[in-house]
Amino acid sequence: MKILVIYDSTYGNTAKIARAIGDAVTGEVEILPVVAANSAELNSSDILIVGSPTQGGRPTKLMQAFLDSIPESALKSIKAVAFDTRLSNKLVSVFGYAAGRIADILTKKGALILSSEGFFVKGKEDSLKEGELERAAGWAREILKNY
Repeated sequence: MKILVIYDSTYGNTAKIARAIGDAVTGEVEILPVVAANSAELNSSDILIVGSPTQGGRPTKLMQAFLDSIPESALKSIKAVAFDTRLSNKLVSVFGYAAGRIADILTKKGALILSSEGFFVKGKEDSLKEGELERAAGWAREILKNY
């Protein structure tokens, strides 16, 4: 099984989650920052995993531009997973989170969404809440164990 993990990371937290996810699953896994990803090559994967920090309730501008560059129906028959990093305060929840928006865009591009999840940060740089890397790895293993 070929798995492609594409992420954007502003302070390094989302990159750590992406690596934890990629390291936890079996198969041929490629982990790429969004700046190195090519939307034309997405259909060569069996499972696509996309993650971004939540900024103003959305993925980063760079991730949004990448998602917008994916041609319509390009992800037909591709299974996909979306994740984000986020603060856990109530004010942030008013705006929503990146994972849901990523999942919606991937669905519109033809993907079958297996799951979406958020992982919590305490602040900016190097501030994942304790246990989030382990939770990300377990989440990925659980979702992909049947594929």
